[in-house]
Amino acid sequence: MACGFRRAIACQLSRVLNLPPENLITSISAVPISQKEEVADFQLSVDSLLEKDNDHSRPDIQVQAKRLAEKLRCDTVVSEISTGQRTVNFKINRELLTKTVLQQVIEDGSKYGLKSELFSGLPQKKIVVEFSSPNVAKKFHVGHLRSTIIGNFIANLKEALGHQVIRINYLGDWGMQFGLLGTGFQLFGYEEKLQSNPLQHLFEVYVQVNKEAADDKSVAKAAQEFFQRLELGDVQALSLWQKFRDLSIEEYIRVYKRLGVYFDEYSGESFYREKSQEVLKLLESKGLLLKTIKGTAVVDLSGNGDPSSICTVMRSDGTSLYATRDLAAAIDRMDKYNFDTMIYVTDKGQEKHFQQVFQMLKIMGYDWAERCQHVPFGVVQGMKTRRGDVTFLEDVLNEIQLRMLQNMASIKTTKELKNPQETAERVGLAALIIQDFKGLLLSDYKFSWDRVFQSRGDTGVFLQYTHARLHSLEETFGCGYLNDFNTACLQEPQSVSILQHLLRFDEVLYKSSQDFQPRHIVSYLLTLSHLAAVAHKTLQIKDSPPEVAGARLHLFKAVRSVLANGMKLLGITPVCRM
Repeated sequence: MACGFRRAIACQLSRVLNLPPENLITSISAVPISQKEEVADFQLSVDSLLEKDNDHSRPDIQVQAKRLAEKLRCDTVVSEISTGQRTVNFKINRELLTKTVLQQVIEDGSKYGLKSELFSGLPQKKIVVEFSSPNVAKKFHVGHLRSTIIGNFIANLKEALGHQVIRINYLGDWGMQFGLLGTGFQLFGYEEKLQSNPLQHLFEVYVQVNKEAADDKSVAKAAQEFFQRLELGDVQALSLWQKFRDLSIEEYIRVYKRLGVYFDEYSGESFYREKSQEVLKLLESKGLLLKTIKGTAVVDLSGNGDPSSICTVMRSDGTSLYATRDLAAAIDRMDKYNFDTMIYVTDKGQEKHFQQVFQMLKIMGYDWAERCQHVPFGVVQGMKTRRGDVTFLEDVLNEIQLRMLQNMASIKTTKELKNPQETAERVGLAALIIQDFKGLLLSDYKFSWDRVFQSRGDTGVFLQYTHARLHSLEETFGCGYLNDFNTACLQEPQSVSILQHLLRFDEVLYKSSQDFQPRHIVSYLLTLSHLAAVAHKTLQIKDSPPEVAGARLHLFKAVRSVLANGMKLLGITPVCRM
């Protein structure tokens, strides 16, 4: 993309350097606005060019840049060529820049930036993304929020790039906790409470039975026996477990709807209780399964007894573990989907677990283990409501909606909203997602309600406000002006800055698609919103000559379109009024 300008520059360079244009594309980048001193729109990194060249003599980089610039000529696309620090800079013909960028944004619509030459030649893949994965029979814990929104972003981006994406929610629906819960429900459960508020009641039962099991060994033994009955397929135990699972998924779907998230498949550890036994047999047949004195079964990944490389795959009573079920799930998904890539989105505390799972798959003879990838993230600290510590996501969503409604109540336009609750939730979610996505995913961060709801500054509220304001401009002036436009009317510095920034959208998408970090897109959209705010003050539409008003309206429409595209990729639904 960069509207074909990058390719035009690459073609001229290829004639001088005697290299195919494709080899030069990634060395040419749009110059970020923050670095601008009205110099150029694109720059060629001479360093990265030399990395691709096998000549290791490497004369002075600056001399190389000057020599190369002297050999290049301005043409209908490039109006100026200069050199910078280890770069050759290119300025695009201003009228061509304006016309091409705006036409491309409007024509490509939601595909703007995705049709770029940066993505050409990339094979379409089948990608499995496993994310969210809450524990059944427990209310949706706020700790699962990050996995949910990060996984959703990765799936959105991969899908937008044309890949076939399968979104899997791998529920924690098996394991010793169900022994406790089954026993607990038999002791303290009430059917009426289960039907009226299932997850709250199961949570209370779980807390109570845990206390009892700590003090009374017979309760702990009963829990162990209940789980064994589950593993052996006892009809009564399975029936109770199934009820817990079904009620939980109903509740989760309601929460996901509020988040704007969906899944293609609700899977779970329970699906693999039988297949995990097959995994154990396979490990044994390959001589990888070792029995310990305690009666458990382990795999030694180091081959020399290093305790840090020992992975337990079976309990002493023969029941399966999380790792065994993950192995069975990976093998099953390969059989079912024949994926090119499988991405697991979980917190960084599980890094070692996934390293061991991928390593075990490899030594079991599954070469496709290399296609499996773990995307880890840090911990959110200090997410509390006004009532104190927060545990559940729904409490956070309710708090967001309430606070946002209070913030909006003081604004006149709120009275005109058809559904203020829905708008408040969408703006609040944008605030939550932007605060989460601003930094490196691997970093822990401290949650701050005050920061989340600032309407100015680098927040989700500011992005939504900018989108709504630009939409309002189109509604007010759109009909009469959005036909043809005169590019000569958009040569003010504010207009040029926006156009230069729009040029970079494909690079930002490319960067995020490479490292799965949403912060590149977040930073880009915030800068775009700040540029739009400045332009909105200085580039008046009202009382301007029709030609000028029309051109400016085209510019603002392009900004709103790219802003909406980026927000949707992040998992944010843009609002048109607020």
